[in-house]
Amino acid sequence: MDPRRTVQIGIRSPVDPAVMNWTRKRGVTVLDAETVQEKRPAELAAEIVQRLGSGPAYLSFDIDALDPAFAPGTGTPEVGGLSTYQAQAILRRLGPIDFRGMDLMEVSPPYDHAEITALAGATLVWEYLCLVLGK
Repeated sequence: MDPRRTVQIGIRSPVDPAVMNWTRKRGVTVLDAETVQEKRPAELAAEIVQRLGSGPAYLSFDIDALDPAFAPGTGTPEVGGLSTYQAQAILRRLGPIDFRGMDLMEVSPPYDHAEITALAGATLVWEYLCLVLGK
C-alpha cells in the first residue's frame, strides 16, 4: 500500500501527535471531520480523486466516520462526524477512481435497536456497487 495514495476522511478522535506526525510524514492525507464539514462534497471528492490518481484503489469505510446521530450502532461513537448525505455525496463523485474492492466495518447491531446504522452501512455499500458496476 502506497501511503502517498492513502486518504483518511472524517478523523475526529484524539490522536497522539507523534502518531499523526508519523502518518503524515509518510504521505498519508488526513482530512479530519472539521475539514470535511467546511468543504462541499464535490470539492472533497475532487481532492481525493487527484490524490489517488489512476492506479488501483481500495475503499475501507469505518461506519464511525458518521456522526452517532446517523450511525449510533458502533463501538466508538463520537460526535461531530459526517452525515449520511455527506458520505453518499462524496462517494458518488469518486467515479474516476479504479476501485478494486471495499469493506465496511464497525457496525454493531446491539448498540442500535432502530437499525439505522445497518441501513447507513448497507446504503454506502450499495452506493459503492453502483459506482463500480455502473462503469
